[in-house]
Amino acid sequence: MRRGDGRPLEDSGASGEAGPETGGAAVPRVPADPLYLPAPRIARVILVVVLLGYLSVTSINLAAAPHTRTSLALSFVCQAGVFLLQIGHSRARARHFPLLRRCATLGCQAVLTFAPLVFFQSQWGSMAGFLAGSLLLLLPPRWAWPAYGVVGLTMALPPLLEGLPLRDAFYLAQSTLLTGLVVYGLSRLAELVQVLHHTRVELTRMAVTQERLRFARDLHDLLGYSLSVITLKSELIHRLVPSHPERAMEEVGEVLAVSRKSLADVRSVAAGLRGMSLEQELSSAESLLRSADVTVHADIRLGAIDPEVDTVLAAVAREAITNLLRHSRAGVCAITAVREGGNVRLRISNDGVDPGYRDMSPHSGSGLGNLETRLRAVQGRLTVSRAEAETFALTAEAPARPDRAAPRSRAEAYAQGPVA
Repeated sequence: MRRGDGRPLEDSGASGEAGPETGGAAVPRVPADPLYLPAPRIARVILVVVLLGYLSVTSINLAAAPHTRTSLALSFVCQAGVFLLQIGHSRARARHFPLLRRCATLGCQAVLTFAPLVFFQSQWGSMAGFLAGSLLLLLPPRWAWPAYGVVGLTMALPPLLEGLPLRDAFYLAQSTLLTGLVVYGLSRLAELVQVLHHTRVELTRMAVTQERLRFARDLHDLLGYSLSVITLKSELIHRLVPSHPERAMEEVGEVLAVSRKSLADVRSVAAGLRGMSLEQELSSAESLLRSADVTVHADIRLGAIDPEVDTVLAAVAREAITNLLRHSRAGVCAITAVREGGNVRLRISNDGVDPGYRDMSPHSGSGLGNLETRLRAVQGRLTVSRAEAETFALTAEAPARPDRAAPRSRAEAYAQGPVA
């Protein structure tokens, strides 16, 4: 697995967290990446620096005017209160507080914003920008924007009452509105960066989990079939050894060949490079079924098929033959694999299905569910049916050349996962 920047994704070790989305399987912890983990903190630091910058402008204006030390100390206390309230209002969770609590904190900020105007007049006006931003952050839009505009317009009054030119009144009102937008934008940006950070980590976890599911599906398809073949041939060898030792030796050679092929397949799954051929799988299935004394009627007419579709249908054939050997006492099996127009249709049916038969292994597997997942990934479908005379049929259909640009829902895209 690799990240979007091309670097390998490393697991954090054998320990992990079990979650319901993985059916109890351990999900690895995502390793710390020093290049992007601090991003949310950096966004918060930028917001704090900007707020302190606006406060410093007000402090400089007040220090340059003829104020007493007591009044300056009082102004610093009011600025500290406004700053702390603004930090709280800029947090993402503040928007989800009860309305009464939000109104209470906004009221406190309004008092600390407008009360000092009596003493400091227009020199305190730049502090109103924080209140304008907080209104946009905490109130519903239908209330927030009118209140934001009212705060900006009220800041035009102090310069006019002091007899300052009209341009000063316009400047203070405009700077208040602009400061409110800056505070609102930076606060929302910090929140969005945090959401993006968590989403990226979660997508990485999902990718690791999905790769594990792919690996499990491939192992099921490979080993379920191969172990069924080995089991069947081992039982045959057990019967042949006393009476037909030469034939038993031939079967031993075939078991060794199947074992070696299984080992190679498992290694290819681990490398993510495995591909299968439907024709080869059906040919191997015919030979296997005949050695199990099953009469096979085959109709195979395949042309050029997309490699991914070929692999998926080969996996379907393997699972069908595995189920036939494990869950039935088949005497006849009919295999049809034809390409008709732009679609490929694979149908495998057999008799000998015993409704009372149950596999005695502790894990019955989830092969058909895996096959449905695989077929959806290539825009195909899987159907199974039981007919009279204890007959079971499995049919898989898929386009020979699937449309890669076909739209898929987000849920389907995650559920399907990669197909090796």
